[in-house]
Amino acid sequence: MKILEDTALTLAGRIRRKEISCREAVDAVFRQIEEKESGLNCYISLDREAARKRADEVQKQIEEGNLRGPLAGVPVAVKDNICTRGRKTTCASKILSDFVPPYDAFAVKKLEEAGCILIGKTNMDEFAMGSTTETSAFGPTGNPWNPAHVPGGSSGGSAAAVAAGEAFLALGSDTGGSIRQPAGFCGVVGMKPTYGTVSRNGLVAYGSSLDQIGPICRDVADCAALLEAVSGKDPMDSTSVERETDFTQALSQTAEGLRIGVPRDYLTKGLDGEVKRAVLSAAETLEKLGARVEEFDLSLVEYAIPAYYTIASAEASSNLERFDGVKYGFRAGEYEGLHDMYKKTRSEGFGSEVKRRIMLGSFVLSSGYYDAYYLKALRVKAMIKKAFDEAFSRYDCILGPVAPTAAPRLGESLADPIRMYLGDIYTISANLAGLPGISLPCGLTQDGLPIGLQLVADCFQEKKLLSAAYAYEQARGSFPVCPALREERESC
Repeated sequence: MKILEDTALTLAGRIRRKEISCREAVDAVFRQIEEKESGLNCYISLDREAARKRADEVQKQIEEGNLRGPLAGVPVAVKDNICTRGRKTTCASKILSDFVPPYDAFAVKKLEEAGCILIGKTNMDEFAMGSTTETSAFGPTGNPWNPAHVPGGSSGGSAAAVAAGEAFLALGSDTGGSIRQPAGFCGVVGMKPTYGTVSRNGLVAYGSSLDQIGPICRDVADCAALLEAVSGKDPMDSTSVERETDFTQALSQTAEGLRIGVPRDYLTKGLDGEVKRAVLSAAETLEKLGARVEEFDLSLVEYAIPAYYTIASAEASSNLERFDGVKYGFRAGEYEGLHDMYKKTRSEGFGSEVKRRIMLGSFVLSSGYYDAYYLKALRVKAMIKKAFDEAFSRYDCILGPVAPTAAPRLGESLADPIRMYLGDIYTISANLAGLPGISLPCGLTQDGLPIGLQLVADCFQEKKLLSAAYAYEQARGSFPVCPALREERESC
């Protein structure tokens, strides 16, 4: 019986019709994990017994009519920087390797209300700082399409788990593309909502003005349903907003009348030829569906990366001050005095990429450099937002690639951190401007690696974004099945 290739909505429908039980769905996922996990390393922690117990509880509630949501009974994974009560939340760092939160994040509570079943916590770049899921203290994650390549990051574990059939749905966090880029590399759908749509309560902060929790799923319909489930106003998060969340109602198979802009800046040097052809082919598909597609100049693209890394590193240096070995987390074994304990704990507990960004952030916030770097970056951020406002006065969506290339090989990016930073060029502007963006697969390279298409819309225009993505997805047809799932299907 084929289970793992189902979308989340299809699986939930089968559960409601009693074609399959919640326990069977959970067991199918864990069988896939047992078979594939040693070569992929998608998860940091798993709890099969808790998941099976939860499956039985959900099954009972569904049968009694108390759980009628569209995702009830679906196994889900959660990125390991999102707090889960009674389960470790490590942020893939040695400094939090034994931390067990006493509460659930708001998004995790919403998953439980929706009847989802938590499988485990997924691997990630340490404290979400990275674009490859190689900076994790628990080892790198492999791309399910080719484990010699990275899955992207920092939500690489979540994207790889969904692609490989080790979860039907997953939550990630996106500070500069950390949902959309791994989704693009792994051939799945990932969405960063408008800042404030999903509460950050319970998300371990990296860049507080940039972070946003979002869904990673098999297709656009699942993405809309999961976003609908986890959105909402949270009294514990003053940046969360009250808004209509009926995102699944926006799905449409037509793009008639949609105005789509393609920035010329995104199609210049540095963009791989295969990626460019696939993205422009997707634009042609939307044009055939009735959209009006045209190229335009989006200014300030070249300044997005320095502005982003200045702001994000400054906020990270402030947010990570709390990890000092005093109240919780790792503490160095040998030290002399308080300051020596701070120094040794942080030196031993943080990885090299995290320390690099803390040092950069501390520098740009220091006396004599604050005005020259941090305040200037904030001004550039405001200018980037203004450029997008002007673009959205003419267009409903902006279309472009997710990354300059398909997934690089393991080790390539770590050898050159600057190259890794430059790989974020197409995604970070949405975070700087607080905009929603979605990534979905639009092709494969000659080497069989997925190519991601990105659509970005104005603030609070998720419905427009989901509608355009769904129309393209329906016209594109079924995307090739990930090799890990093809092997599962052949063994059934």
